[in-house]
Formats: sequence, C-alpha cells, structure tokens
Amino acid sequence: MKILGNPIFAHDAEGRLLSRIGTMFFRTPGLVTKKGVHAMQRLMWIEEINAGREAAGQPPLTMAEEEAEVAESVDLIFTESLVLIRPNPDRMDLALRADEELQQLVSKRVIRFLNTSSAKVRAALRERGENWRMARQPISQDDMANLIKASKVPVGEHPIYYYNQLSGTRFITAGTYNEIEGLPADAFRRQIVEIVAGLKARNRTGHPEVDLFPSSTPIGVKTALKGLKPDEMDDAELKEFCRNVSLEWRMALPAELREETCENFEWRNTMCHALTRGPNETAAEEQELIAGIAPEFYRQIEWLPGARIDGGEVIFDAIYDEAARTQDPELLAMCDNRVKSFLFNTTRLFGRLDYINIGRIVRSLARHPKSGNRRGNVYIMQYREAGAAEAKVMMIRLQKWGVAERLDEGKSLLQAIIETDEYSDYILDRRLMCRQLGMNLPRRLGYGHFTEKYRGNNQYNGVAVRTAYFIRTYVPGIASDKIPPAKFRNPAFALRFAELMGTAAALDMVVGRRSSSTRELMFDQNYEVVRLGADGLPAELMVTDHAGSFTEYERDLADMVADYASPVLRRRSFVADFNAFAEAYVAGFRRRLAETQAAYRARRKAFDGLFVDRPYDTNGSGAYRWACALRRLDACDPDRLAARLHEAIFAV
Repeated sequence: MKILGNPIFAHDAEGRLLSRIGTMFFRTPGLVTKKGVHAMQRLMWIEEINAGREAAGQPPLTMAEEEAEVAESVDLIFTESLVLIRPNPDRMDLALRADEELQQLVSKRVIRFLNTSSAKVRAALRERGENWRMARQPISQDDMANLIKASKVPVGEHPIYYYNQLSGTRFITAGTYNEIEGLPADAFRRQIVEIVAGLKARNRTGHPEVDLFPSSTPIGVKTALKGLKPDEMDDAELKEFCRNVSLEWRMALPAELREETCENFEWRNTMCHALTRGPNETAAEEQELIAGIAPEFYRQIEWLPGARIDGGEVIFDAIYDEAARTQDPELLAMCDNRVKSFLFNTTRLFGRLDYINIGRIVRSLARHPKSGNRRGNVYIMQYREAGAAEAKVMMIRLQKWGVAERLDEGKSLLQAIIETDEYSDYILDRRLMCRQLGMNLPRRLGYGHFTEKYRGNNQYNGVAVRTAYFIRTYVPGIASDKIPPAKFRNPAFALRFAELMGTAAALDMVVGRRSSSTRELMFDQNYEVVRLGADGLPAELMVTDHAGSFTEYERDLADMVADYASPVLRRRSFVADFNAFAEAYVAGFRRRLAETQAAYRARRKAFDGLFVDRPYDTNGSGAYRWACALRRLDACDPDRLAARLHEAIFAV
C-alpha cells in the first residue's frame, strides 16, 4: 500500500506527531497522512493518481471514477498512542478492511473504532468476536467510589461539582445544587452567578465548563438556569426561583438516580461514566454490548480476544499470533488460553454459531467480597446460534478446588485427580439437594473441562492437568443487594421484595448456606437475583449459585435464624413502613419453612433415599450432610423459628 506522507506515529524534532489524521483508500490502495483535513487528503490522492496516469500516458480520472475513489475510503485519526477508525455505519465493510490493512502497519491493540454508539458498528465488531475492542477498561467498586469522591471540586465558591479531567466539564447534580440552598444570601448569590456563567461557557476544547447531571435532565431545567439574571432579582426572588428549578429537576430524575451515593449502583455507574467519558470516545457500555445486563456488571467485565466464525470455521484472533511472536507481557496477559478452550468446547458441542465473545469477571461482584476470592475464575460468554434471532449469555465458573489447587497442597497427581473428581460430584449433588428442597436455581447447569499446564511449587510443575468448570445461563435481573434504595419507597415493591426474600431465606437456612472459610452468611450477598415484572414489581427470585450450601449442616436452626434478620435491618432507612416490611419478610419465611417441612414429611422416603448410593461418612460426606439437614428440618418448629426471627428484627 502506497503511503502519501509520513508514517503513522512519526514525530518531529520536538516530539510532536507530524500528522493527526489520515485517509485510507481501497479502489486504488493507498494511505494519505499529509497535513490537512480529510477532504483535502482526498483531493491530494486524486491528484496523485492523476499524476501517475499522466506519466503513463493515460487520461485523468473521470468524475465518476473520482467519486468511486472517494466512496471507497475511510477516515482515520491519530493520537499519541492510538489509530482511530471513523466508520460509516452503513459501510462497515470498508472500516473492517481498513482495520485489516492497518494491522500490517501497527499493532492491532492500538487500533480502535469511533462511533461505537452506533448499533451497526457494535454489531459488526461483536459478530467478529471483538467485544474486547469496544469495552471500557474494568475498574473496581472501591476505585469507582474513590474516583467520584476525588472528582468533587469547587470553581471559586463551594465544592459542588464533579470534574471530568478528560473533557474539562464540571457536572452539578440535583443533590449538590440543593446543598447550596442553606448558604447565606451573599454566598448563595455568588454560587448561582458562578453556575450560570459556567453553563454558558465553553472550555478551550469546546466542551461545556459546567453541565447538568445526568444527561437526561430536561432541557428546560438547563435553559431556565442559563437564562437566569441574578442581578435583576432580590434575595427572596432568587431563592424562590432556584427552589422551583430544584423541584422540577428532582421530579424529572429517574427513581434510580435520586439517591446520590455510591451505595446506589445505578447512580454510581452513571456518574462514573460521566466522569470518564472523553473526546474521540471508542468504548461502549456493558448494556450496549449485552442487552439487559445487570448494573453490578458495569466496568467489571474484561472482554478478551477470541475468534470470529466465518462460514462455520473458527478463526482465532490475529493478536494471538502477535503475542506469540513478540512475547509482549501485556499481550500475553490479554490472550487467555482458557478462552481458547471455552471456544473449542462451545463450538464442538453446539451447532453452527454466528459469533461468540468471552470476557473475564475481574473481581467478585459481591457488595462486600470475602477475602480469598480468586481473580479470574468467573467468565461470561455471549454467543448467537446460526438462524437465532437473539444472542444467549452464559456464566462460566471454574471449580474452586481443582487438580492445581490440590497439587499446591503437596498431594500426588493421582490423589489430586481423584479428590477433584469427587469434589465435582459433590458440587452437583449439592445442587440436586437444593433443588429437591425447592430452591429456585437456574434450570440447567453444564459441566466441562479443559487441559492447561500446572504452574506451582509441586514436583509436577509443567505437567498438563485438567481444569473443571460449570456453565449456566445468565439470569437477568438485579442482585438483591444491588437494588437501588429508591425502589423501596414504593410500598408495593417493598412488600413484594420482603415476601420473596423471606421465602428464599427459609431455604437458605435449611441448606446451611455459609462461607466455607469464614462461616459468614452468604444470603443477600450477590447470589439472589430479583426479576421484575411488567408492572415494575418483583416477580421472581432466583438463587444463581448454590455455593456454600450444606456448609453448616449440624448446628441447630434455632441458633442460626437470628442471622437472617440482617436483610431486613439494613433496609430499615429505605422503606416507608418498616413494620409492614418486616412482617412480610417473616411471614414469607414461616410459610416457606412450613411448606418445605410438609413436603419432606409427605414424601419422606423419596428424600431419605436420594443419596443411598453415595458414601455415608460422619466426617462430612455429602450423604451425611443431607441426612443431617433433613433431620433438623423434620425436628424444627416453623412458628417458633419465625417468632425468633421476628424478635431478632425488632430487638434492634
């Protein structure tokens, strides 16, 4: 490909880029990087072609031929570290061709696409297995909270703005705007004058000095503030005017954004997006990559290079070759060989696929993660089967204790394999136990494994071992602990939520679900997902993972029940009628406990005989734990346990 101008990323003597834009042509292959706007670069290319034709004794291009040259071109933008392709969403074939050509000149990792806000652009990349090229970089929940806290700044008066360092815009929220109402008259007036001036001004990069948050704020609110003339009002008139603006602003806010705190995941995510969005945006949001994804996944998925599927053939991303060739640590970290294994297993077992994307959940999504959570043991997979209208989303979780972990304990390879297989059976048996007792789990759970080299201090370092994993359908909804506090202001929502949580709590207690390391309660800590109905009220609660079940299998239920007061107590400040909320929770708990006990007594033989073929070991085998759980269920008094739960709630 002929280059007219300097190479990409070429610098002058002072270290400045020689060109910030480029245009790539395909009818007559070439790249123009000479200084000028894109329209000028197109003229330069036509002139270059005509000069060559003249030298060869040929006539210049006709008008139609010139138009054809221009039509087959793509705009590029160069930054210090990136090559940005500006695609025409209706001609993504050209943008993708530019991508392929650019990879001959620069590393694929520095090539990005603009216009990712376009569904056509996202679809084209998604169908090539390239979600990883659009996704925002993951950021921890604590880092998000710290970012928001650190961004709160003043201009000249009070620190009521949230500052985006990339665009230079300072955002004011309905809450921070409301904070200034209590200021003395002079300070209040100065602050309003500052806000009005900021809303009218643009910074040197062309972005607003001050803007309103969120972006969905009605234009009427901004127009009213921009048109305000404080000098023409006395103090009382100014206060009244600003109070009316505040009321209109707050009434227009979506319910999920009214609680301005990082504990409110919706507000935190939306604010984090506002503070990290910059010019030449190349990244898409999680909900744009996966429709209906829950808010707790915001900036928590690290999409990874995988493969595209062309005519049924799996073609691994070229960046794997680059990583192998260069041994670049950054590229090697991106090219996760486990992704290749998941791709192999999926394409071998499923029918023809249109595309597949796989990402890694970089951190635990629990509100308060327990220590010891391993990074990178949970993945998310998005794929579409050929002919299907919708994509499917699956969650993949590596088995917590596998061959590698047992080798780390110094065990022999044979012993590690035997114990790992037994543990896999135990996990699946526990799932059956939970379902038998009525726990609402995902209907299907798949089991798979792949081979990878063991890296550890055991003598088997470098030996290929099997790694097991479980795969299930993604459950749409909101984790119980991530539901925005504002939702509970609706009495109907609060009561229905309390009832569902109470029924789930009863089964959670029956199966003794606890953290195996700390023995802490796992209930209401990310695994309970609430699906909302068409009316916006909780319609169903599903437990996405039975992890921790039957950890506590001998302790009396009467000694455990008080712990289940916590889901009610931590929402005390959210609900309008705490008594009604608590009563609904306890009623759901008592009813489900009684129903489960009755179901066991009615079909005692079916329950007792479920695991007669499994080893019965009083040291804690699965069959023994099952028997213990059934015995204490049979012996318990649902009314007495519900009374103790009620007492624990109202004792605080």
